[in-house]
Amino acid sequence: MIAHLKGRLSATGADYAVIDVGGVGYLVGASAKTLEKLGAVEGVVTVHTEMLVSEDSIRLMGFASADERDWFKLLTSVQGVGAKVALAILSILSPDEARTAVARGDAAMIARANGVGPKLAQRIVNELKDKAGGIALGGAGVAAPAGGAASDAVSALLNLGFRPAEASAAVGAASDELGPGASLDALVRLALRKAAK
Repeated sequence: MIAHLKGRLSATGADYAVIDVGGVGYLVGASAKTLEKLGAVEGVVTVHTEMLVSEDSIRLMGFASADERDWFKLLTSVQGVGAKVALAILSILSPDEARTAVARGDAAMIARANGVGPKLAQRIVNELKDKAGGIALGGAGVAAPAGGAASDAVSALLNLGFRPAEASAAVGAASDELGPGASLDALVRLALRKAAK
């Protein structure tokens, strides 16, 4: 298994990059956002990878961050979502935006991706709502704007028995309403009211 590649970016295309590692060119499928972050050809890059093995092919997918790779795995765990659709979603949504869309049940945000209809977007939201909660807490912060008070508020709701996705969504909504300087006490109170609705 190849976990990551570090080498020279020798070429890019609409949905792939070629990474030269010690004279071997690795073709990796990539989202538009990853390709953007890789920068100019000839630069030294590191991509996190996921190997896809099927009966007739072995493909390597490349990601700008481990968080994006984790979201690729999550998305492809949903029935009807293959590598192409997962990359299309990650081409328009960053991991944080995908996390927020799932936590808030915003299927329309996911349906903006090429090849994703309303039914599939709804299935993605429904199936990932609980799974994404763990990534939301373990990844780059919560679905709410990241910060000490927001993280502590999510933790408080989890201790009260809320599921991760519910806690993230409620704190996110409270944080949006109260603004970035909100105290932990105010965040928890408003989040509880929002979760009760």
